Amino acid sequence: MSTELSGPMLAPKEGKATRLVVLLHGYGSDGNDLISLGQYFQPQMPNTMFVAPNAHQRSELNPAGYQWFPLALDREMSRLTGAESARPVIVDFLTSLWAQTGLSAADTFLVGFSQGGMMALNVGLRLDEDLLGIVSFSGGLIGPENGLKGIIAKPPICLVHGTADDVVPMSLSTNSKTNLDALGYRVALHLNQGSGHTIGVEGLGFALAFMREVMSEESSA
Repeated sequence: MSTELSGPMLAPKEGKATRLVVLLHGYGSDGNDLISLGQYFQPQMPNTMFVAPNAHQRSELNPAGYQWFPLALDREMSRLTGAESARPVIVDFLTSLWAQTGLSAADTFLVGFSQGGMMALNVGLRLDEDLLGIVSFSGGLIGPENGLKGIIAKPPICLVHGTADDVVPMSLSTNSKTNLDALGYRVALHLNQGSGHTIGVEGLGFALAFMREVMSEESSA
């Protein structure tokens, strides 16, 4: 039996949706937290629908929030096993969303913060079709072979991370870029100097510029 996700949605500012941004929240948070990114992006992406589903599990440390996977003392192992179990839930959600909206992977940005950023990469690189793009804030590749095992899709990727992040180390993003660059991926990386485990205005601006550039290239192709 599949697990259905739900959460807040932001309708297009203008007309019918021609683009879709799916926002994956961090550990212990919820969709209401991430939908605020849609409010920031929307003025520059007026024909875009923003959707921020709550994860499928209640957070073990914050019962008021949700988690894509639990955190164990062995963080590497919990990320590995957790991502494997959460991925099909997110894939099912995307598939249903595309069927409902008439949009597709090629119209969709998958964006996430922290645990959600890890899942955005984990899911987006293993879809049968390329997404329009992936944005990971304070996340990075997780899983075997530096998170590269089983990847098949090749969308453009944006990584944003604070240099003073004491929750998810910056090295997870910088190592992800190095490993993806070696495979010929298009990866944009921005490091917020002195920033901790948060999404700053500077990083938001970088991500928005990345998405607008990708959309412009796709429209002129």
